[in-house]
Amino acid sequence: MSDNDGKKTLGLRGAGARPGNVKQSFSHGRTKNVVVETKRKRVVVPKPGAAKPGVGGGRPGGDPSKRPAGISDVEMARRLKALQAAKAREAEDNARRAAEEKAREEERARRRAEAEAKEREQREAEQRAKEKAEAEEVKKRAAEAASKRAAADAAAAKVAPAPKADTPRRDLSNKPAPAPTPRKSDRERDQRNTRGRGQNDGRRSGKLTLSQATGGAGGRQKSMAAMKRKQERARQKAMGGPVEREKVIRDVQLPETIVVSELANRMAERVADVVKSLMNMGMMVTQNQALDADTAELIIEEFGHKVVRVSDADVEDVISDAAEDETNLQGRPPVITIMGHVDHGKTSLLDAIRDAKVVSGEAGGITQHIGAYQVTTDSGTTLSFLDTPGHAAFTSMRSRGAQVTDIVVLVVAADDSVMPQTIEAINHAKAAQVPMIVAINKIDKPAADANKVRAELLQHEVIVEAMSGEVQDVEVSAVTGQGLDELLEAIALQSEILELKANPDRAAQGAVIEAQLDVGRGPVATVLIQKGTLRLGDIFVVGEQFGKVRALINDKGERVAEAGPSVPVEVLGLNGTPEAGDVLNVTETDAQAREIAEYRAQVAKDKRAAAGAATTLEQLMQKAKDDEDVSELPILVKADVQGSAEAIVQAMEKIGNDEVRVRVLHSGVGAITESDIGLAEASGAPVMGFNVRANASARNTANQKGVEIRYYSVIYDLVDDVKAAASGLLSAEIKENFIGYANIKDVFKVSNVGKVAGCLVTEGVARRSAGVRLLRDNVVIHEGTLKTLKRFKDEVPEVQSGQECGMAFENYEDVRAGDVIEIFEREEVTRTLD
Repeated sequence: MSDNDGKKTLGLRGAGARPGNVKQSFSHGRTKNVVVETKRKRVVVPKPGAAKPGVGGGRPGGDPSKRPAGISDVEMARRLKALQAAKAREAEDNARRAAEEKAREEERARRRAEAEAKEREQREAEQRAKEKAEAEEVKKRAAEAASKRAAADAAAAKVAPAPKADTPRRDLSNKPAPAPTPRKSDRERDQRNTRGRGQNDGRRSGKLTLSQATGGAGGRQKSMAAMKRKQERARQKAMGGPVEREKVIRDVQLPETIVVSELANRMAERVADVVKSLMNMGMMVTQNQALDADTAELIIEEFGHKVVRVSDADVEDVISDAAEDETNLQGRPPVITIMGHVDHGKTSLLDAIRDAKVVSGEAGGITQHIGAYQVTTDSGTTLSFLDTPGHAAFTSMRSRGAQVTDIVVLVVAADDSVMPQTIEAINHAKAAQVPMIVAINKIDKPAADANKVRAELLQHEVIVEAMSGEVQDVEVSAVTGQGLDELLEAIALQSEILELKANPDRAAQGAVIEAQLDVGRGPVATVLIQKGTLRLGDIFVVGEQFGKVRALINDKGERVAEAGPSVPVEVLGLNGTPEAGDVLNVTETDAQAREIAEYRAQVAKDKRAAAGAATTLEQLMQKAKDDEDVSELPILVKADVQGSAEAIVQAMEKIGNDEVRVRVLHSGVGAITESDIGLAEASGAPVMGFNVRANASARNTANQKGVEIRYYSVIYDLVDDVKAAASGLLSAEIKENFIGYANIKDVFKVSNVGKVAGCLVTEGVARRSAGVRLLRDNVVIHEGTLKTLKRFKDEVPEVQSGQECGMAFENYEDVRAGDVIEIFEREEVTRTLD
């Protein structure tokens, strides 16, 4: 026996022992017994010197003197501890296996119970089906017997003459004798026999369903027409005639494309029949494939129905704009739009008329969105005013104001005269073909000159009454109130001439003046009602959005129940923020409004895709080239109202040139959200907030991801900052300044330097740091820098005109006597966008 690293090898010699028949069992590195296998039996030989089972051997309570030699107390304790841990793990494994076995037994029992219950329900269902079939068979036989008796009676009536009244009727037919009436005892016996099968039994069988519990045990009932058709088919079948189903001819609305299943549904035909018909035509299609209108028309005609061709745009036919009956028209207040150049006093003039202080709440003292107000004069006349911004960026707002107005009041400052936005307002008024009233404001200023304003208006074909024209002009002052009564009188006179009327009893129609996303109220649209009356609960569609009127708020912040013609109100209840300038129409049902909005959204999506798509190879190549040559400044814009966001986007599109442009990744209304920050981070763009702020989560995300958020309240500042940022993307302009010329007199070869040209500076100055060009016969043959510039033997920074020097070119030695050296300096000029 030998011992090597805790493993023991035993060699036995004797009867029945063979090499390879010795096995050994271990317990944590400790040999317990040696097992010897012979041909006839298996013998367990105790280890020499080892304790017998249960006696000593290092076990607890054993004799320590009988433990294996060479095992210390620490080693013995470690082995005992390992043995105890192994026993503990074995006990845990046994407990876990027992628990798993118990769980499996419970799962098997549950599955057996479920299978038995399912089988029991299936047997009950089969039994009920069998009883139902038997009952149907009994009824069928009774019906057949009744039909045979009826046929026999009819045949007998045709053959035999009608019997006299006092003569007993004889049975001349060959019909079988009627079955005898069952006796009471027989009926009772039949009831007892069939009671167990569920017939003539009031007890419920099977599970209690919801329809049975609520009283509708039969589920969905057939209509009276269906019952009559069923009776008619039974009568024809009893009489022996053919049973034909009446064909219902339907008018099938056919759009430009339609799915096979939808086509079958509109024809009230089976989908399988439609698919079969298409396959007979050579088209292997499924029920989910789309068909063109021509193919679908062939199928409809084959099934015998009528085709009604429609288009997707027909969904808007529910919005009727027919001519109004003159008898239903009533007078309405005029809509007056205040227009003019920025800072000419438009809002101040309206404040003086309204007795309000709107201008004090405007950022920078300028109006940045359209305001809609109603004013009642001292004479009781109601006027609706629209106040438009005067800044150049709000051109579209002024255009919308002119489109929905009846009268334009052109405000011109007497001390500033006609300006660019004044000219633009005149053009908008002429394009809208609305009358104009000129209000010469700030007449109280010392530098005011009303005649100068009138004279300059002549250049734009606006001839006022003071110069024998037709346009009314009033000198007013928003500060002192001078001329306000005359202005209101001129407006009233003009509205009487126009004879403005509308029908308040029809479905409402209006124009969206402004739209915004309010945090507490959701999407809010300022709508000027043009026709009809808008009431609470009306369902409407406006542009690509739809909704139901939840609240109407007038210009004073009061809730109203309805709004008639020429009344501006805020409408709550939209599903999204509409575009400023969209038209609001009231519809009859929510489904109509939803369908129209979805159609308009799809059309707008298709237009955007078509506008941004390149259709030819040349367009693709040109677009790729433009993208490479132009540097882009991406930005995100969030504003308080839709009109301001639109104006900012239009102003951004005007910034840039052939090298740099501003690209608005996203524009919207409402607060800056975390999704805006995510888009800005992915695109490397700053976020521009106009009269809005970022919420807490957006601010934290922006700080973590390093996204810049800038807030603005005046559109001038926003445009100037974006223009300055875009100017930084412009490459600097390189400007060359020629500072001198030198003639080469001779060429010398110097060791370690190469060829050096002996030169005479004929003009300007030669500098070591400047750039040089080598001219030969007035042709540039080399451009580079100087390697050395020497005066005598010294290296000098520059040589003045009229002095001799030595020059050597960097990496160029092909110089000859008679060549001319041109010396120049380059200067970088920073460029800015105009």
